[in-house]
Amino acid sequence: MNTSISSIPFVDFRFQHQPIQSQLDQAIQAVIRRGDFILGQALAEFEIAFAQACEVDYGIGVASGTDALALGLQACGVGADDEVILPTNTFIATLIGVIRSGATPILVDCDSQTALIDLAAAERAITPRTRAILPVHLYGQMVSPSQLFDLASTYNLLIFEDAAQAHLAEREGYRAGSVGTAAAFSFYPSKNLGAFGDGGIVVTREEIVAQTVRSIRNYGSPQKYFHTDSGTNSRLDTLQAAILNTKLPHLASWNADRNRAAQHYEALLEPLADYGVFPLENHCGRGHVYHLYVIRITDICPIDRQTLQTQLTDLGIQTGIHYPVPCHLQPAFQHLGYRVGDFPHAEALCQEILSLPMFPGLSDEQIHHVVMAIKQQVTSAFGSNRSTYQPQVASA
Repeated sequence: MNTSISSIPFVDFRFQHQPIQSQLDQAIQAVIRRGDFILGQALAEFEIAFAQACEVDYGIGVASGTDALALGLQACGVGADDEVILPTNTFIATLIGVIRSGATPILVDCDSQTALIDLAAAERAITPRTRAILPVHLYGQMVSPSQLFDLASTYNLLIFEDAAQAHLAEREGYRAGSVGTAAAFSFYPSKNLGAFGDGGIVVTREEIVAQTVRSIRNYGSPQKYFHTDSGTNSRLDTLQAAILNTKLPHLASWNADRNRAAQHYEALLEPLADYGVFPLENHCGRGHVYHLYVIRITDICPIDRQTLQTQLTDLGIQTGIHYPVPCHLQPAFQHLGYRVGDFPHAEALCQEILSLPMFPGLSDEQIHHVVMAIKQQVTSAFGSNRSTYQPQVASA
């Protein structure tokens, strides 16, 4: 595919969609011909295929990643009087999913180098009411399975994974979704495996969990007009499942391309570490699927994050911030009782992080253009402040 450096989008779907456009059209038309738009054949096929890709036994498609969290936790028996530990450094859907399950969310800080949940902080937060830990495999990197197993076994905790950004990610021989009792994935269009709208799935090895999610996603009805659970309407549309099933065989190669792009970014960014610019650490190696590629603009950098982002935008380079406000400081959740200063690592990171363009098909030329633009802005700022600033080795 021809690429251009006149402007670089944050996400570009052409590399993924153009080569399989005819297959996508055929899959959509097949659903239309069958007319099985709700809980149809393509959904059943995708649920099996995605569960197998996650190396578990069951997959249950739901309407969104948020629903996958809420309904999955509920199916695992998590609810009122239970506490669930989760990181404050995550998309708000993680917190909302816990609250919708009926449980009490207990937020903890993150590791400043990876942005993943700080498991030592999680251990300190455990109380007699703690029922589950909810690790978020943030940006495409998994939380350590071995450390999760140690913590869960020591305190008899259920592990429920938020794998919304980690489709086919791997660490320590485990694939995302296969570590806990169950896991939630999102198929929001920009995800590594994205639908053409909202969608999600719960994956699990536990038959009873799978059966319960299947019931509660469909009005609590294991069979029509017979309601055994207090359920809701949260079903992955058959059309979306057909699209996802068409894309799924390509996911591993798309992830590999993301990893390749990340390695190229890191090689080019390495000289900027002396100026306080460096990537988050990768502890998963090639198992990191880089839903997002995130760098830190630390306080020793001669230019602040907001100024750099604005300058990159002016140069036609789109970037993002994931996320500018941690969960505990969101206005809607002040009633949880957290305050500024409670989680210093997350609060610091939200002022530093910058997500660079990342998608399958991102060319080496485009990556070079992005990094050289960052370098130009950083070194220009250094030159303007030479009398008051000296570059130093940043702590990565």
